[in-house]
Formats: sequence, C-alpha cells, structure tokens
Amino acid sequence: MTVALPPDRQSGADIDITCIDTARRIFEIHPDDPITLAENAAWRLAWEQPLFSAHGGISLQQRLILAAISLLTGALAMATPYTSFMALGWALAGFFTIVAMFRAVLLIAGLYAAWRKRGAAPASLAIRDEDLPVYTVIAPLYHEPGSVAQLITALMRLDYPADRLDIKLVLEADDEATCSEIGKFDLPAHFQVLRVPPLAPRTKPKACNYALAFARGAHVVIYDAEDIPDKDQLRQAVAAFRAGGPKLACVQARLNFYNPRENWLTRQFTLEYGMWFDWLLPGLQLLGLPIPLGGTSNHFRTPVLRALGGWDAYNVTEDADLGLRLTRRGYRCMVLDASTLEEANCQHLNWLRQRTRWQKGYMLTWMVHMRRPLILWRQLGARGFLGFQLFVGGTVALALSMPVAFLIFLMGVCACGPRLPEILTKLNGIIFFLGIAVHMLSAIAGAAGRRQYDLLGDIALTPFYWGLTMIASMRALWQLCADPFHWEKTRHAISRISPISGSQCYPP
Repeated sequence: MTVALPPDRQSGADIDITCIDTARRIFEIHPDDPITLAENAAWRLAWEQPLFSAHGGISLQQRLILAAISLLTGALAMATPYTSFMALGWALAGFFTIVAMFRAVLLIAGLYAAWRKRGAAPASLAIRDEDLPVYTVIAPLYHEPGSVAQLITALMRLDYPADRLDIKLVLEADDEATCSEIGKFDLPAHFQVLRVPPLAPRTKPKACNYALAFARGAHVVIYDAEDIPDKDQLRQAVAAFRAGGPKLACVQARLNFYNPRENWLTRQFTLEYGMWFDWLLPGLQLLGLPIPLGGTSNHFRTPVLRALGGWDAYNVTEDADLGLRLTRRGYRCMVLDASTLEEANCQHLNWLRQRTRWQKGYMLTWMVHMRRPLILWRQLGARGFLGFQLFVGGTVALALSMPVAFLIFLMGVCACGPRLPEILTKLNGIIFFLGIAVHMLSAIAGAAGRRQYDLLGDIALTPFYWGLTMIASMRALWQLCADPFHWEKTRHAISRISPISGSQCYPP
C-alpha cells in the first residue's frame, strides 16, 4: 500500500513552514492529511517541547557563556601567555585522566555484566506465537535502490508471525529510484510503503515520525537500509520488555558489521563498534547511566515514544538524543544481547561524511540538554549528570582536544616552544599512553567478544583512525556553526561483500 498526496494538496509539497504557530494551526485543521502529518513529524517536538528540540540551536545563555569564556581565555593568553599555556597543559592532563579512568570503569562494568549473563537461556524461547504483540518495523530509505533487495530479504527472514508484523518502508515522495526498485517485489500484506511529502528538514527522524503516525504495533523498531538483524531479535525484545517492567521504554540491539575485513577502515570500524556496543554501552546500563542510543535497531514501547513526541527532526543523531530524553523522563534503556549486522563504511570520504554527522549530532545533543543544566542535574541525578558529561560531551571534547594535547606532549619531549616543567611533560606522557592502553584493552575485549581475533593486529593502526576522527570532529564543529541541521547522506550498498546476495534475496 502506498500513501499518496491527495489532489487538493499537491501544491502543498513546496510549503516550507517557518512559524511554529502556523504549523500547529495547520495540524489542528487537517490531522489526517499527508502534508499535515509531515509538518507534524517535523515540528511537533519543537512546538510542544522547545527545550528538547535542536531547532532552536544554541540558546542565548549558551552564546553569552561561550562568548565570555572566549574573551576571558583570549585576554589571559595575551596577558600571561606562559601561565595560560601551563594552565592548558594541566587542564588537558586532568581531562584525559578522568576520561581514561571513566572508560576503564565502563569496560570493567561491561565485562562484569557479560559475566553475570553467562549461560542464561534466551527468554524469548518461552513465548508462544499467540502471545506475541503486534510489532511495527520502520525502515526509512532515501536514495537506497541498491539496498532494497537485501533489506526486504532480511525482514522476510524475521522469526515473527506475519499476521503480527507491521512493516513500514518509508520513502521520500521524490525518491523515484528506490520506489521503482521496491515496485519490483510482490510484497506480502504486512508490508506498507509510505511516501513522505518533501518538506524540510529532509532527515531520517522526520521520516520516522511520519511513519510513527501509521504504526499499529505495541512496540516499534527502527532498521536502516543495509541492516540484517538476528532472526529472533523481535522475540528477544518482547521478552526483555516483559521482564523489564513498564519503566523499560527502549532496548538497543548490539550493532556490528558483515564486512569487517574488507579493508583497514572496516577493520578499525569493527574494532570500534565491538568496543562501543558490546562493552561500553552495557557498562553504562550496569552503572545506571544514560545510554545514548545508536542510530538503528532501537526497540520502543510505542505509547511511550508517542508521548515523548517521537524523534527530534532537527537532530542529526536523533536516537542518542532520544535515549537521553527517555532517561530524563524517568524511563530506562537497556542493551539487548541480539545483534544487527550493518555495512561497515569502506570508503574514506563516505566514512568522513558519516562521522562528521555523528560528531555534530553529539555536539547538538550536548548543547540541547545543557540549556538548563540545573534541571538536567535534578532529572538525571549527580551520577547521571556526570556520566552524560563524560560520555556524550567527553566523546566530542576528546576528539577536538587530542591534537592540542599531542602537540603539548611533543613540545615537552622535543624541548621546543615554551619550556614545560618536567613533571607536566612526564605526566602528559603517562596519561597519553594510559589512554592508548585503555583503548587497546577495550578494542581487544570487543574483538574477543565476537571471536574476531584476526583483527587484533590492526590495533597498531588505530592512531591513524583517530586522526580521521579528529578531522571529522573539526568538520562537525564548522558545520555546527554554518549548517547545523544538514544531514550528510551516507552511501550504502558500496561494499563488495554481502551475506545476502543474488539468489539468496527474496524473489521479485
């Protein structure tokens, strides 16, 4: 089934709503119209909960604080350059020490969480088909004709009763290539194709919000175009929701790749994902800290998701933001043992665009939730507040400050530039290698957890991967100022490797 624009509103495809009051009024008049639903998908969070929407950008208070800090730092640097340089060295040493210790704690917590679960039988095996709820699967696609066959095949292989599946393939109305490719398949009745009217912003979260209005399931999950989820993932999510109680609002599947050995970039990406999803996020869960969700394979209670206003259409890491909003409202997120395999980015420029968007989204998310830091402290508590600063803010700050810290370290070793105290030079060296050691241990644990032992030798090339991350962070900072809501599209179906290909795909 395809939802098309009604003839009397075709001209509305070019409407660019710039006034929140106007958007609200239009929605109240035409609540069932596709154009109105698209406007609601883009604007609902902004008009109902402006404090939580990235649409407002950096708040006036944040601008004033940043300007004051910049002026003060510049004045001090000009008045006392040596003292300022020393203070910067000590500040970076302290920051890197705290981040390294925090990551080490998360790694230990993740390992302990895995040890506690050893030998446990999947609870999903005890659930009968007739006891399963209707489950909505939302798969947004934009310029993805090459991924259609693999995605449909992966969704057809889900171990879940077809009469309880509600699958939405969500396309932009002007994406004729992807729509034409989907049209080649004789899709079962539980598949529905939704075409989103082309209204700004052209982002994945807006498309997901649009599809959420049509969701029939008690639970909803998001899959990306190239995703191949475990066959029993939906069953495991249902079991987790039933065991977790009503305050468990979201479960995040573990992400990894089906082409980890394609080139050095995919091997580094795989090591990073194994560390991130298999150890660090479970560590956050065990410690009761906010979990910034990944961009796919997030399972939600549909009523809770709707009550929160869905995704922020103006945040380019919408799920990381949503995980924090859930925590602020008193709900919990957890990491599911089931996995989803994705396509590891194998092209450097494509990876750079993708990582720039992720880093920019983390910056946006940090700024949005820090608009009212005292309220955030009350809602998350001291431990959650500090965890948010170190994991979300620290991830970006680490990438941005690493070149400066490395430069200070080299200046101390080579005795060039301002002469640093010997203790500061040694301390920076110790902290630098401590950070490398923590990262290496986390990467080793990630590879070992997936039995990808052949990737361990690639840890030696990780500094080059960090260099790419630094470049992406600099691009993200520039985009944050120049074009904060721009969604840099990641190209998929570019890998030479696919676990589902040719005759394996669902036949047209």
